[in-house]
Amino acid sequence: MKRFPKIETQRLLLTELTSSDITSIVEYASNKNISNYTHNLPFPYSEKDAIYWINLANLGFKNGTKLTFGIRPKPDNEFIGGIGLTIVPEFERAEIGYWVAEPFWGKGYATEATKAIINFGFSDLGLNKLTSSHLAKNPASGKVLTKSGLMKEGVLKEHLVKNSEYHDLVVFGLTKKEFEKNRQD
Repeated sequence: MKRFPKIETQRLLLTELTSSDITSIVEYASNKNISNYTHNLPFPYSEKDAIYWINLANLGFKNGTKLTFGIRPKPDNEFIGGIGLTIVPEFERAEIGYWVAEPFWGKGYATEATKAIINFGFSDLGLNKLTSSHLAKNPASGKVLTKSGLMKEGVLKEHLVKNSEYHDLVVFGLTKKEFEKNRQD
């Protein structure tokens, strides 16, 4: 893939992260609620963290292991969150990760973006399986994954340590066969 893809849905554009997003990324990711409900967003979140994330996204795109998109509602196309695929090419699999800024929670943006990423992963990238996970204390993320078509595969007990506390991780997955069958139903 030579050019970073652009994905369009009814209400959203999913596009490459740029340096012009830094101010919004820092503003929205500096929210303790965002950090509390995600695996790896630090708190406090600084400009240095945003620059690191964008650089990591660029490097992942160059080496074919990561596609990280900014989530942008139409028509203003301003950054409100991120979604991406961490690709494991040798297994034709990727993990979906996402976050949406708190002012935009409950509007269906995470679900719409996740559905678009799932379609992209299977249809454009030819992946065989997509996975995702969420902290057990964040059931809203589980609803996003279920509405997007992923199925719960299990719970990894005390799998992560965040803020000196152990967290259960709820794991979801979807195979290409299941995706295609669901599209026919």
